[in-house]
Amino acid sequence: MELAWYRQHRAILRMLAVLVPLLVGGGLHLIDWLVPNSVAALVLVLFVVGFASTGDRLAGLLAAVSAALGFDFFLTPPYFTLRIDSVEDIELAAMLLIIGLAVSELASWGVRQNASATEQAGFVIGALYSADLAAGSTSETQALERVADTIRKLLGVEQVTYESGDHDAAAAVIQRDGSLRYQGKTIDVALTGFPQRAYAYTAIPVVQQGAQLGYFRISPPARDVRPSREALRVAVLLAGQWSLRAQPQSPRTHSR
Repeated sequence: MELAWYRQHRAILRMLAVLVPLLVGGGLHLIDWLVPNSVAALVLVLFVVGFASTGDRLAGLLAAVSAALGFDFFLTPPYFTLRIDSVEDIELAAMLLIIGLAVSELASWGVRQNASATEQAGFVIGALYSADLAAGSTSETQALERVADTIRKLLGVEQVTYESGDHDAAAAVIQRDGSLRYQGKTIDVALTGFPQRAYAYTAIPVVQQGAQLGYFRISPPARDVRPSREALRVAVLLAGQWSLRAQPQSPRTHSR
């Protein structure tokens, strides 16, 4: 299954993270004469890694705790209790929990890093896709539509519109560093999302030689949209590419 499925069904994933290691522990109990506890512990760790690899840290942590409990309950005498009489089994159960938690954290970190790298690659592709604007390889109208559409897709919003002139003083403005300036405050959109008030649109100024020719207007989203700071910086970069060709009376173009 794709990671997108797991993100949309986190409750199911976390429930499975609790149940599956317990079921595996019960299955290993049936063949404990064949599988030593040290091997059984490694099998349980594999399931912890499997849940952690979904990128859901909590699922990985739940799987680690469940694996340790399953090992204790099913695989260490006295069976079907949480008591452990053997010092060796106590150490093994403790190591299973510690290793499970550590592996879960490392696997989740790896997934997050991979997702971040994939996102960065997407940003670069988007920027390169629009890089020919400066070279004048497309008409002005086509170039404007391409930039607006790329910004819309990049930020995950419903509508981006190019407007001539200055933006309203009340508008939120994306800064060059990827932050958002709104009502005199700097906002981290990745944490708070875009302003959703009907009158509070977001602007990306198009500046040429110190003068603002226009701006890309991002309509207030109907849902919670939280693009990363890197995505906002690339959006500013794309607007900057357009500024190389923009004229003071550029036509108004919409991207839906």
